[in-house]
Parts: sequence; structure tokens; C-alpha cells
Amino acid sequence: MLVVWIAVPVVCLIVLAVLVYGVLGALQRLGREAQALERDVAPLLAQAQAVQARSAAPRDTAA
Repeated sequence: MLVVWIAVPVVCLIVLAVLVYGVLGALQRLGREAQALERDVAPLLAQAQAVQARSAAPRDTAA
């Protein structure tokens, strides 16, 4: 019976360690994906801001 009292917490700790390892790995992958997405979207954002700045600039309508 003592073996069961020792084995159950050890197995629980192992399962928890595996879960934590998996969650941390997923968070790291998510961070890398977010950085890659930001790198991919940055030129489009700059282009959209340039278009917005051009459309907001006053136009010379002297006719």
C-alpha cells in the first residue's frame, strides 16, 4: 500500500510536467507565429498609412 501512496503523486507530477512542457512549447510557437505575422503585415500597414496620409493632405484645386 505504501508503494501506491508513493507512485500516485509521482505519476501525477510527471503528467503535470508533461502538460506544462506542452503548454510552454505552444506559447513559444504562438509568439514566433505572431512575430512572423507582424513582419509580414508591416509593409502593408506602412503602405496603408501612406495612402491615408496622401488622402488626408490638402489638395491644390486652383482651376
